[in-house]
Amino acid sequence: GHASNYDGYTGCTVILCEEGATCGIDIRGSASGTRQVDALSISHIVEHVHAILLSGGSSFGLDAATGVMGFLEEKGIGFDVGPTKIPIVPTAVIFDIFFGDPKVRPTPEMGYEACKNAKETVEEGSVGVGVGAAVGKLFEISRAMKGGVGTSSIVMPDGLAVASLVVVNAFGDIIDNVTGKIIAGARVAPDSLEFANTVESIKKGAVKKQFGLVNTTLGVVATN
Repeated sequence: GHASNYDGYTGCTVILCEEGATCGIDIRGSASGTRQVDALSISHIVEHVHAILLSGGSSFGLDAATGVMGFLEEKGIGFDVGPTKIPIVPTAVIFDIFFGDPKVRPTPEMGYEACKNAKETVEEGSVGVGVGAAVGKLFEISRAMKGGVGTSSIVMPDGLAVASLVVVNAFGDIIDNVTGKIIAGARVAPDSLEFANTVESIKKGAVKKQFGLVNTTLGVVATN
């Protein structure tokens, strides 16, 4: 489910696992923003998660997880500790502050709304966590293009199902895996639709300051 703010250009996306799901995580890069991912450690007492939240707003967006926890708590879903049940909601964020209003971030109310909006058919593009996503940022945001959130799945003949949901807020260009051509990325000028080609530009000496601070790709892979 998605919750989108098109005034501040940010949002969040939730994947509900109300019956509980075994989960692991891989974190790379130098500026990750997460919440409750310690519960995914092999040595942690918790064995299942009840939702995954992907949010904009950088570290501020982690607050949206409170709304997801509230939604699940109302339904009596969570890790049973006796007096109550604690919903386990690992959360990760993208840095979308340069694209939209830096003072507008996903809130607990938006996390709750995303849960209410959850359905089997997944909307794609500039929705939810993808609202503030951008790609091709070698020459800053003015020459970048919109990123977004997308999903794909496959069911094998033996019944094995694998699905993925990814929000692309990447530094570099997006390449068509069949043709090898750039389909989104840095442009030669703010008002141009011509691609600058990030890799070739770097080879020619183009350098971006604060290279690692504004680029995130978050993905969730699920299987039966």
